[in-house]
Amino acid sequence: MARKFLYLVAGLIVLAIAGALTYRFYGNDLIRMTLVPKEEFRAQPDVPGKAYDDRAMWLARPDLPGNPALWTPAGFAPRATPGGAAIFFIHPTSYVSRDHWNAPIDDAETNDRAALFLRGQASAFNEAGEIWAPRYRQATFGAFLTSVADAERALQLAYEDVDAAFDSFLRQIAADRPIILAGHSQGALHLTRLLRDRVAKDPTLARRIVAAYVVGWPVSRATDLPRMGLPECTAADQAGCLLSWESFAEPADLSLIVDTYDMTRGFDGQPRRGTPMVCTNPLTGTADATAPATANLGTLFPAADLSTADLTPARVPARCGERGFLFIGEAPDVGPYVLPGNNYHVYDYSLFWANVRADAGRRLAAWRPVKKAAKRASGKRR
Repeated sequence: MARKFLYLVAGLIVLAIAGALTYRFYGNDLIRMTLVPKEEFRAQPDVPGKAYDDRAMWLARPDLPGNPALWTPAGFAPRATPGGAAIFFIHPTSYVSRDHWNAPIDDAETNDRAALFLRGQASAFNEAGEIWAPRYRQATFGAFLTSVADAERALQLAYEDVDAAFDSFLRQIAADRPIILAGHSQGALHLTRLLRDRVAKDPTLARRIVAAYVVGWPVSRATDLPRMGLPECTAADQAGCLLSWESFAEPADLSLIVDTYDMTRGFDGQPRRGTPMVCTNPLTGTADATAPATANLGTLFPAADLSTADLTPARVPARCGERGFLFIGEAPDVGPYVLPGNNYHVYDYSLFWANVRADAGRRLAAWRPVKKAAKRASGKRR
């Protein structure tokens, strides 16, 4: 299992890196030839109303044999008893084909890759509770490299699957159970919409959210955050808040992200240009913070032959800096697959794996059910 996880971290992103490099140096014409689908987007039927009540529609859930989200490095173990939070995790892009705009939901290769992502990312949450991660008809990688309308349609289809899975998730957990929401990259993009469209419009649901980890996707403090139903996390033991970061080693070239970000509009309809992004320092659990490497409880480092992974503390620092990006100092050797500009996007979770694990547990401990809190307040008034 460890070997498979490390293989993904080191190997799956090769096509993504090739695409990013092609885009950087050769432009849109060649990128469309190599990674963007040639076919027109084809409308597909919605998943049936209760499709996600079937465990076969999930990559991870508590009753799924061989649950990949239960992976841990040596010295750690997943939660041994039922309970804790119910964790809804949306995995990043694992479909890299240009055959279609959206992954077939039963595509074995894509789902195997997605399961491997769960081992390296969602596993950080498996001590805090039970992880649910849906299969979904994710947009292909090429959808992020073009502005054509078909790309937006592909992302919309993917989100509709995530939304349907979330409905089923809520039906299958206790109505008063605390919830952790998390995602990465494309998964984090869909999570921003889930927060805007579902959490922000349902105060009862919002009160159940322990934290939302929107990792590897920018969130504008000015134009997005006010519409997402949760405040930014500003304290390490704060519950009911949102965390977000994008990791870069130094010197960093932020232009690939900033140029695109500045051309978009936020959830309030206003331009994102020039607005700061939410930056949570995962080493401190606070906003706009700086922390030395000694604060890092453990980074996942693969062995040279990719057969094992060691969790090594005190190797990677972090500081929130320009525009809200997270800077990790001199480039750490966690693997050769770093995106242009010293972008450590692939490693957003693994750089801080043990700190994310501790962060989730701390925020869960701080969360209080509404009914119990109200009862205590009533007793004090007497």
